[in-house]
Amino acid sequence: MPRWELGSEERLKRAALELFDEKGFEDASVVQIAKRAGVTTRTFFRYFSDKRDVLFAESDQLRLAPVDAIRRASDVGNPLRVVIGTLVDFDWESLGRDVQRRRLAVISANPELLERDLIKHDDIARAFTDALRQRGIEADIARLAARVGIQVFFTAYEQWLEAGDGADLGPIVEKLMSDLESLVPTMSDHIDSPPQCAWKSL
Repeated sequence: MPRWELGSEERLKRAALELFDEKGFEDASVVQIAKRAGVTTRTFFRYFSDKRDVLFAESDQLRLAPVDAIRRASDVGNPLRVVIGTLVDFDWESLGRDVQRRRLAVISANPELLERDLIKHDDIARAFTDALRQRGIEADIARLAARVGIQVFFTAYEQWLEAGDGADLGPIVEKLMSDLESLVPTMSDHIDSPPQCAWKSL
C-alpha cells in the first residue's frame, strides 16, 4: 500500500461525518468525502461500497465478536443476561464515543439510514439466536432473549452516548434491566386474566 494511503479508511470516516454534519447526508457526495480526506475517489471505493457504508463499517465486527463470546460463555442458563453481557463487554470505547454519537445523529435524522440500522440489528439478533441455539437454548427462548436483549442494550447504548464521556455503560444497562423486570409481573397478570374482548359480547 502506498505510504500516502496509510490511514485512509479512518480519514474517510472522519471526513464523511464532518460533511454529513455540515451538508446533511443527502447533500454530501463521495467525491467531496474523498477530497476532504485527501484521497482519490477510487481509494474511497476500495474501502466502502457507497457513502452509507461509511456509517455501517463496523457492523460485521459488532456481530461476530459478541456471537463468538456467546459461543464461549461458560454458562448460558440466563440467555437474556448472556446476550446483554456480551454486548456490554464489547470495547465500545475503541470505536470513539464522539464518532458513535455523531454517527447515531446522522442515522436518526435519515429514514433510509434508520431502516438500514434496524436491518443490521435484525441481522445481529438472528446471529445471536443461532449462537444460543447452538448452546442448547430452545428456539423460542433463544429468539426472545436475542431480540429483547438487543433492544435493551441499544436503548442503554443511546443513553450512554447522550450522557457524556464520564458515563459508565454498565449501570445504565442494569437500570434498564431493572425497569424491564418490574414490568414483567404486571404484564403476566394481564396475560393470566385477559380483558373481555368487545366482539365476544356481540
